[in-house]
Amino acid sequence: MSKLFCLKKNSNNASTSTSSTSTIPSSLVSDLDKLNFTEERLKRYVDETNTLSSDTTLVSNTQKELKNKAKILREKAISKTLNNIKRSMEVDLCFVLDCTGSMQPHIAAAKDCILQVLNYVKHVNPSIKPRVGFCGYRDHYNGLNRLQIFDFNDQYDQFTQYMQNVLPIGNDDLPEDVLGGLNAAITQMDWKSDTRVLLHIGDYPPHGRRFTSLEDDKYPDGDPNGLTAENVLENMQSKNILYFFGKITSETDKMLEIFRDIIGEFHVFDLVGGDPIKLLEKFIKAASTSITYAVSLTSTIGSGNSSKEIYSFQRKKLDMNPNEPDWSTLPFQIGVTMWYHIPKSLDGLKNPKYFNKSNLTSKSFYFKIASQPFSAGVEKYAYFGRDIKSIPTKDAVIKEYLHDGKGNPLEKYLEAVEISTVAYFLSREFNFIARKKNLPKVNFLDVRLLRSGTIDLHTRYYTIEPRLKDAEYKRFNTNTGVITELRPTLEAFVHFTYEYTKEYLVVCDLQGIELNNEFLLTDPAIHCIDPLRFGRTNFGKNGIKQLFLGNHRCNDEFYV
Repeated sequence: MSKLFCLKKNSNNASTSTSSTSTIPSSLVSDLDKLNFTEERLKRYVDETNTLSSDTTLVSNTQKELKNKAKILREKAISKTLNNIKRSMEVDLCFVLDCTGSMQPHIAAAKDCILQVLNYVKHVNPSIKPRVGFCGYRDHYNGLNRLQIFDFNDQYDQFTQYMQNVLPIGNDDLPEDVLGGLNAAITQMDWKSDTRVLLHIGDYPPHGRRFTSLEDDKYPDGDPNGLTAENVLENMQSKNILYFFGKITSETDKMLEIFRDIIGEFHVFDLVGGDPIKLLEKFIKAASTSITYAVSLTSTIGSGNSSKEIYSFQRKKLDMNPNEPDWSTLPFQIGVTMWYHIPKSLDGLKNPKYFNKSNLTSKSFYFKIASQPFSAGVEKYAYFGRDIKSIPTKDAVIKEYLHDGKGNPLEKYLEAVEISTVAYFLSREFNFIARKKNLPKVNFLDVRLLRSGTIDLHTRYYTIEPRLKDAEYKRFNTNTGVITELRPTLEAFVHFTYEYTKEYLVVCDLQGIELNNEFLLTDPAIHCIDPLRFGRTNFGKNGIKQLFLGNHRCNDEFYV
């Protein structure tokens, strides 16, 4: 038995899945004995950053030289990433709007919402700099009035003034020139910002039997100008434009299905209703969310690149299976979970050597895991899981990195547990103070490493956390500085982590669920002045300065 990590011993309660030392696999003991945390981590950092810094050639023979090399490469990669993120804050937002007779309320809402949207963005995310444009479409019957275009401009009063002249005009059938409108917006407008948002709003589909079974269609064979969904949307992809849709009727359902098959998953907003006040609120929400989501996606995945990575990520979501599996058909697996003792002080938290084998705890674990992921993020797949020895059985979410890298994956998964442990420590300290101010609690889920080798004798690593049922999952902010759902308490927590650690780190990328008086969060990121901690999502001292301090606005709740 290795003396390098701790075990919970002498438990006879089967419901806890806690085991004696004799049940811990000898292979795990061997893995931990062989693992050199520092060296493995430095090698991984060098490997991860070499792709961004391929012009840097450094030779390292000792651990000290390896550390220096890793630091140089990390700082170079961070600098490049921060420049890309800065460019991604420049946004082109184009409203592509059906302007036929039934759309009067939505034309009015588009006109009235823009100043409120831009004021909201300026208040919540002052680093984002939008330009706004408009492409209205009708139908082939309307001749010269088929299209109206207002090119991108940052003079927002001009946009509002232009929209005064956009009027709904009737036509001679129900389908519209949707493909012509999208094509005009894509090809005739001056897209030049790094983040490009096309918010399409309409109540009827394009012409053609492919899109609709409506009998009232003058062009049942499709677009008379030869446009297809494929050539329009693929051109949109080639121009790095992200697509969003505002849904008004079910008549567009088939169109959306076809569009998803071509470009992958995308946001669909509910814009149903004729109440002008409620409709305006929905427009503001749709436009604001489109901007912040697109910026977060561009800055996280595709900044500085083509949209290939972003649309690959969107298509990946179509391969997920959102349904809970039939557990009786899945094999029983035996594994081991590992987690760190919570540091007792800030000094322990700030000491990288604290998170080593001597502070690990381990126990055996009996579980089942779905064969397909139900979701995917930028870094991990998420699977339904179940702890089958607990009484009653407990549902879990089991996550696996999309890319383990070339080194020992055990080290990378332990780093994820380290990030979770640091966030948990800081949330506990925050809650002591927040309770006195009657603020909601901020809690992080208990995340552990899961090691398994039952099925094919191939050792696999995951993280595992409790599954939260019947709750709406939200992303509140990102590690690129974008606030996607403003919650003052969470921004207060982010600020607190910076102040409490004496400007050493910032916990960000807050995501999870919102309850009446509590936030339950998971998968945070950490920016730290030490670039050799907390993985590739740590953007270092300059990241704290640019993404947190440069985009942060305090209010009374921040002074906890």
